[in-house]
Amino acid sequence: MFFRRLRDLREDNDLKQKDIANYLHCSQQAYSNYELGIRVIPPEIIIDLAEYYKTNTDYLLGLTDNKTYYKKL
Repeated sequence: MFFRRLRDLREDNDLKQKDIANYLHCSQQAYSNYELGIRVIPPEIIIDLAEYYKTNTDYLLGLTDNKTYYKKL
C-alpha cells in the first residue's frame, strides 16, 4: 500500500518520477526503486515527501486514510 500511495500521489499531481527525484536530490532510478519497494526509504525522505504533498507520514505509510497535513511548529 505504501508504495502505491507514493505513485498515486505523484500521478494525481501530474508529476514524473524525475520531478520528485529532483526535489529529493536523488536519481530518477533511486526514486523509482522507492516506488517499486526495491529500496528502503529513509525516514527523512518520508518526511520530505509528506511535506511536499502536504499530507502526513501516517498516510504515506498506509497507517491511516486521513490525509490531514500537520505543519511543523
